[in-house]
Amino acid sequence: MFHRSERLFLRPAWPEDWNDILAAIADEAIVRHLAAAPWPYRESHARAFVAKAQDPLYPNFLVTLPEAGSSKLVGMCGLVGQEEGAGVQLGYWIARPYWGNGFATEAARAVIEIARIIGHRHISAAHHVDNPASGKVLRRAGFLPTGRVAPTYCLARHEDVDSVFYEYDLAADQLPSMRAA
Repeated sequence: MFHRSERLFLRPAWPEDWNDILAAIADEAIVRHLAAAPWPYRESHARAFVAKAQDPLYPNFLVTLPEAGSSKLVGMCGLVGQEEGAGVQLGYWIARPYWGNGFATEAARAVIEIARIIGHRHISAAHHVDNPASGKVLRRAGFLPTGRVAPTYCLARHEDVDSVFYEYDLAADQLPSMRAA
């Protein structure tokens, strides 16, 4: 599945993308705010990621800036299946050179639209309390805070980190439809 937003192109990761992924995510300031990424992030992790089969109900996308003849990797955004019956969760990261440009919000909105197309009715998300910028992204994308703050395990930190939880009800959503390809 592919998706084009106003400025971004979202596409699956391919085996040849491992080096670009490694270069973009091998930054402790990024990985320390992700639940399931190890630190240090190594070549073997990037190669394993691109080799992993995609679940069509829970797609993950490279977020790219399309340019003539190529595209620049901005980050990643996608859906993660939760424990049985617990729904789907949004996850994302943006490479440091692209912080502050609204790309995380734009990618999140694109993945929300994809979730609607797939048939999901509800999306959850969370951010570590020491990453308030991610909370701004979620609110701008239309997520509402649940009021819940609870510890979640962070693989990179090897410890539980307090996280703030959000929800997005696709059935009540007013986000304008976007183009899916």
